[in-house]
Amino acid sequence: MNPRAGYSGERNNSAETARILLADDHDVVRKGLRQILAGSFPRATYDEASDPGEIIRMVGQEDWDLVILGASLPGRGGIEVLKDIRKLRPALPVLVLSIYNGELYAVRALRAGASGYVPRQTTSDDIVGAVRKTLAGGQFVTPSLAERLAREIHLGSETVPHERLSDREFRVFLMLAAGLTVKEVAERLHLSPQTVSTHRARVLDKMTMETNADFVRYAFQHRLLEDCYGPAGV
Repeated sequence: MNPRAGYSGERNNSAETARILLADDHDVVRKGLRQILAGSFPRATYDEASDPGEIIRMVGQEDWDLVILGASLPGRGGIEVLKDIRKLRPALPVLVLSIYNGELYAVRALRAGASGYVPRQTTSDDIVGAVRKTLAGGQFVTPSLAERLAREIHLGSETVPHERLSDREFRVFLMLAAGLTVKEVAERLHLSPQTVSTHRARVLDKMTMETNADFVRYAFQHRLLEDCYGPAGV
């Protein structure tokens, strides 16, 4: 264990010499991020983690100035891992990098304690700006997301049915609504079919629905698949 593992919440004041953990299950994403950031922060130190267990272990054993966390991880999703990081290191900044276009996951990530959210359609300059702002103690959100958050604060906590779902249930719901079978969802999330069936039953109950066809209709009515995955779907 690193002798500095007792993370106190005090961060490196200089972004140029920050210690940054790149946490994503895709090697090309981690290498791409390292290449982008190295051009602006050449003196920073980078390390990589590729799965939820490794991410949590490295966060617990090392002292980081920033974690850049992929939103879509095998098994336990990025938001679930984010919640675990918050328990281990409440003051550690976490910037969530998402494959999703829309704002649904962004809102969930920020509610879970993310310091910022970078959507798929983001330039290299935006990523560098997000890292710089987060390391300086700020929060990074896109203008459209900032508007959505402002609307939610103004309108209060009125909840639509899908907001009642846990993060895991929401992922299962979206995949089933996109046409995947229980077995296919289980394979993608590294869960057993029985566990996925249990989540499906809870979603049906919470949203007062009866079949997967209800999922499809609801998702299209609320534009959830387009918001999260874009026109190409899952």
